Amino acid sequence: MSAAKQRVGFIGVGLMGHGMAKNIVEKGYPLEVMGHRNKKPVKDLVKRGAKEAKSPAQMARDCDVIFLCVTSSVQVEDLIHRADGIKAGAHKGLIVVDCSTADPNSTIALAEELKPLGVRLIDAPLGRSPKEAEQGLLNTFVGSDDKTLKEILPIIETWAENIIHVGPIGSGHKIKLINNFVAMSYSAIFAEAYTTAKKTGVPLDKFYDVITAGGLNSGFFQNLSKWVIGRDPKAHEFTLANCDKDIRYYNQLANAEKLTTVVASSVQQSYTMALAMGRGDWHMPMLADVIADFNGVSLGAKPKAGKAKKAAKKTKKAKKK
Repeated sequence: MSAAKQRVGFIGVGLMGHGMAKNIVEKGYPLEVMGHRNKKPVKDLVKRGAKEAKSPAQMARDCDVIFLCVTSSVQVEDLIHRADGIKAGAHKGLIVVDCSTADPNSTIALAEELKPLGVRLIDAPLGRSPKEAEQGLLNTFVGSDDKTLKEILPIIETWAENIIHVGPIGSGHKIKLINNFVAMSYSAIFAEAYTTAKKTGVPLDKFYDVITAGGLNSGFFQNLSKWVIGRDPKAHEFTLANCDKDIRYYNQLANAEKLTTVVASSVQQSYTMALAMGRGDWHMPMLADVIADFNGVSLGAKPKAGKAKKAAKKTKKAKKK
């Protein structure tokens, strides 16, 4: 299978997926795409030379490699198992690359299920933001055998700057959850700290200066502060509903190994509370406002509402998983 002639499919062309798919098609690969409710990214990619697939089954029949960039294992399993899903159109030699943040146990089980069909499924979850996705500068953490990764590496290189081969199938999703546990924890800590600063009369910009000048400074803190102080709604476009899903998956991973998760269990409650308050569609830095509101403190103008109920329903369905 020549890399130059690999036919690529991409399902999930949202904030991250659009940039990834754009780089694939603009760097010479034949591309089929499928979106969800928002057709704008699909139309943009079609203008750039991609084709729109009518179903995952059609894409599976047409393509050599399919990338999935969806919300969770719930969506991945549906794309594979539905009547017109990937499994229905699968052919020997097809490679499925799950770039979602997913449950590693589900990933491993799906890979075993597809193996008798001659289909290889690997995981390559993502790091960084939609900005880097558009620039082709994402990070990815790959769970794969060496042979499969070698076959698809040129495609991944169209949208990733740093490609870390973690280990066998499922390893990428495991390390992604561990990474996100750290990120979700810092977000919860800084959210509480900003609330305490505001409540006790400490100027928020002075708290910002103290952290920025010390060892706790990071790109993550800077992005979070762009919202808390600068009220930039695009500071870190990752929803609280996704944060809640990721920390739940992390706890499931740790619990399966009978690990004590004192910190992660507490962190999860901050995001669960955000969803219970109808803030699932707010972005990660906006957790500071959730914590502040709960404590009767105002940090500034609130994000625009509108999709919170839909996000809460989506998360409720995901919890049934």
